[in-house]
Amino acid sequence: MRDDKILVRNPNHPGKTERVDATKYRAMETAMLDVIPRDHPGLTVAELREPVLSRLPDSVFPGGATAGWWLKLVQLDLEARGEIARSKGSPLRFHRL
Repeated sequence: MRDDKILVRNPNHPGKTERVDATKYRAMETAMLDVIPRDHPGLTVAELREPVLSRLPDSVFPGGATAGWWLKLVQLDLEARGEIARSKGSPLRFHRL
């Protein structure tokens, strides 16, 4: 696997992987793990958005472009890897494990 790509998973589609840009993935992963609490009930995606976007380097996400897509992609991968979990009920809330 090339260094500029990273393999991601999706808990909704076990066994399926996809290769994505490693720089964007790592920037989003770092921002999300800085924000997502370990305590329950956790945060909704709407509550994550602003603090995560404020932590992203503008050189990687100019003006926040495509950040919403990357937030969802990394959220699903972190779930598949067992680093975060979603709460039961609505709205979905996420916390670190």
